[in-house]
Amino acid sequence: MYELRYRRPADLAEAASLFEAAEDPAYISGGHTLLPTLKGRLAAPDALIDLRRLPELKGIRREGDRLVVGAGEVHRDVAASPDVREALPALAGLAGSIGDVHVRNHGTIGGSVANNDPAADYPAAVLGLGAVVRTNRREIAADDYFQGLFTTALEEGEIVVALSFPTGAECGYAKFRNPASRYAMAAVFVARFADAVRVAVTGAGNDGVFRWTAAEKALATSFSPEALADLSVAEADMIDDLHGSAEYRRHLVSVIAERAVANMGRAVVTP
Repeated sequence: MYELRYRRPADLAEAASLFEAAEDPAYISGGHTLLPTLKGRLAAPDALIDLRRLPELKGIRREGDRLVVGAGEVHRDVAASPDVREALPALAGLAGSIGDVHVRNHGTIGGSVANNDPAADYPAAVLGLGAVVRTNRREIAADDYFQGLFTTALEEGEIVVALSFPTGAECGYAKFRNPASRYAMAAVFVARFADAVRVAVTGAGNDGVFRWTAAEKALATSFSPEALADLSVAEADMIDDLHGSAEYRRHLVSVIAERAVANMGRAVVTP
């Protein structure tokens, strides 16, 4: 056993102060990535600093042509939000498809984005929409934020405060779930802007979420599922594990991307 202190700060400033004072601290929000890591003894922080109830991390609102979602919002509330449903219905559908009821009631969008778990859903929406990650120190463009498996541009002690999404895009999301865990084995978020198309893939890549640029170019020329018929991602870049081979995931990405394009404006989940 190892000693572990649980701290619940009242605000963002106290959270940052507690982090600085601890020898080996960790922030926790929903905990669906961190807690299994602790149980497996893959991490042993001396202090857990709970961000779930911080008022600065709450709220879903429109800011001009942006939709701002507080990092402390749970998946259930993102899925049910009238503002999200109106501005980005595919994002609401994505949130409603995450895990199971327990996960949706406790997991947060900020925790998902901060951990950059390779099977997480939200990174695909953040990268696909070209969103901005707002922290307690700065703003980070999605293209600069995700930097590999469980790796982001966050600095030591930096806290994700909110996600700012552009609302001027038509979006679609499709996912093939692991039937046991309910997390993505392959999922694709497609965002069609007036002058560009962005395609982000999660659940399948060795390096976590990534943009599929070949699909973006094809869809910019002809926005239809058929435009993707002859495309595929590199098999060497795919996860190969007991749940599915790299070849299987390569095929899944192509199929799921076509479904996302065919179902713009919503989220499609299989099985």
